[in-house]
Amino acid sequence: MAAVDVLKFEPLLEGVLLKRWKRFLCEVQLADGEVITAHCANTGPMTGVLRPGGKVRIRHDPSPKRKLAYTWEQAQVPAAGGGNCWVGVNTALPNRLLRATIEAGLLEPWLGPIGSIRAEVAYGLNRRSRIDLLLTPAPEALDPRPIYVEVKNTTWSDGELALFPDTVTERGQKHLEELMGVLPDARGVLIPCLSREDVLRFAPGDSADPRYGQLFRQALTAGVEMLPCRFGFSDNSVQWLGTAPLQQ
Repeated sequence: MAAVDVLKFEPLLEGVLLKRWKRFLCEVQLADGEVITAHCANTGPMTGVLRPGGKVRIRHDPSPKRKLAYTWEQAQVPAAGGGNCWVGVNTALPNRLLRATIEAGLLEPWLGPIGSIRAEVAYGLNRRSRIDLLLTPAPEALDPRPIYVEVKNTTWSDGELALFPDTVTERGQKHLEELMGVLPDARGVLIPCLSREDVLRFAPGDSADPRYGQLFRQALTAGVEMLPCRFGFSDNSVQWLGTAPLQQ
């Protein structure tokens, strides 16, 4: 399908990644030679996309409320089919990205018409977790049940196969268990946000977290819906590229 812009923003600044340190900080040399410190929202290992010496894109957003005026948004990596592609590395972006995709009606074939969207709603055991997005179907929807949506930023890949997670994630395991817990009174949907345009299929990252892979397949059997969504990244927009099939 044709790419559709779902987010537009001011053009990002390009530079070269010098190093990442303390997991949430990185140093970037801008085109004019200035070296700046940027916030890194992705605290995981960033397998395959953490490439010192490689090109990166950062957002400049100075504010008295922010400790740092720069945020690392994208990284350039070798693409599965040759050449390079840009990867979205800011883990704070996918929830906003999927919300925009749903509001644009692009997921209606899978989710049905949506009347309202709420974020970070308490749910799960003793209501101690928060769902990324809670969707209320529109009155004309065939299935009136609320839809609990968990979003996972996915940047690790093996060729054209996208994989999540790239490390052990007890939090991710719990999210799968809690999505199963909303069934059958509600729908539980896991959306791997495939934040690189060169991947065409999705599978759980069994080698990184075997327990997550087991729970993923258990959740799928129980009725949790898996909807991998593909996105492409430019310096001033993110494009919806459609869905990707599961490879179990």
